[in-house]
Amino acid sequence: MSNTTSIFISAGEASGEHYGALLIEALKRRLTAAGQTAAFFGMGGPRMVAAGLQCVVRAEDMAVMGITEVVRHLPRIYREFRKLKRTVRERRPAVAVLIDFPDIHFRLAEEFHRQGVPVIYFVSPQLWAWKKHRIKLVQKFVDEMLVIFPFEEQFYREHGVRAEFVGHPLAELPLPTISREQFARENSLNPDRTWIGLLPGSRIKEIRDNLPEMLAAARILTLRGLTPTDPHGEFEFIVPLAPTLDAAQRGMVLSMVKELGAGCSIRLADDARATLHHARASVVASGTATVEAALIGNPFVVVYRVSPLTYAIAKRVVTVPHVAMANLIAGGRVVPELIQNDFEAANIVQQIELLLPDGPPRQSMMKELKRIRGLLSTRPESDGGTYGGAIDRAAAITLERIGAASPVAESVQS
Repeated sequence: MSNTTSIFISAGEASGEHYGALLIEALKRRLTAAGQTAAFFGMGGPRMVAAGLQCVVRAEDMAVMGITEVVRHLPRIYREFRKLKRTVRERRPAVAVLIDFPDIHFRLAEEFHRQGVPVIYFVSPQLWAWKKHRIKLVQKFVDEMLVIFPFEEQFYREHGVRAEFVGHPLAELPLPTISREQFARENSLNPDRTWIGLLPGSRIKEIRDNLPEMLAAARILTLRGLTPTDPHGEFEFIVPLAPTLDAAQRGMVLSMVKELGAGCSIRLADDARATLHHARASVVASGTATVEAALIGNPFVVVYRVSPLTYAIAKRVVTVPHVAMANLIAGGRVVPELIQNDFEAANIVQQIELLLPDGPPRQSMMKELKRIRGLLSTRPESDGGTYGGAIDRAAAITLERIGAASPVAESVQS
């Protein structure tokens, strides 16, 4: 077999792109240790490119969410998708790793199936919540699901899909090491004030939908925090931005903050995890950031809003009792959820004010968040072997699928 292995990796959102970059690095380490190399190509963002991906399609060109939003961008999405399919046919990789992003990746999985390329799906789409009919696509076109939430493994196995819970990649990350003082200096913050994180989402459409109401809540909290001896207020607000946003989109967010957050102390930042680590509490749009907040142990309120049509359709088909992943993992309402019409500034203020002072609401939530972290950590042992982290386990399974960097391959080379 050739020492150079062609591997297709694709991710379409900020969180998946982060995992994709880590996975490329893990694959390279394993292949190098076995005296092999790989050529990575597919869809991704700047972190995956920095890790070694030859980017055929940029993740930011495909990251559109919601039914009505997708319709408006269909011509561009279709054009980029055809480019991906054409490259797959030309290069015929040894294996394909698809990370979340089901609307595009299920179609790609079908193409790989036709080409005889094994498909590893890392980070399951939420089929257990809605669109359960898509399980047929997984059964037909996906060779193995690598899931990051423990309850997903049973769901897939009950439907005849080979699946393995590898742990959640974020559960393995150490807490940010940057000090409060250094974080304050880098982001022009006052370390003596109370910091509140505002995380509106990673895509510009989410930010436009979610950030205005967050800023309205910031204005209310700022006014309540004013005192005669502290005319600047008690609170400072931090809005971390995803690396997948381009310069024009970042400028749009800054303009929104200046216009709608006038009178408040609001800073844009680049590090969401450091924001969550140092903030007293946060307001977080439903998505991966809620898992980050839970794992870091930052008390938070979940919010979300989509177009009325998207929400109306979702209400008819979503079958889970909670929106926030933290609540689904915990099996109960651990963090408050303000969704669609409940997502109002006054409600945000009411919920966040319960979490700011030391007391039963804050302490109870922090205790539950610690329990969630334990549930998402990788199992220490299986079948007598020791697991690495989620990313390392995903890399091992990917290479085992094609016989690269496996014990057999390594013994042959030695």
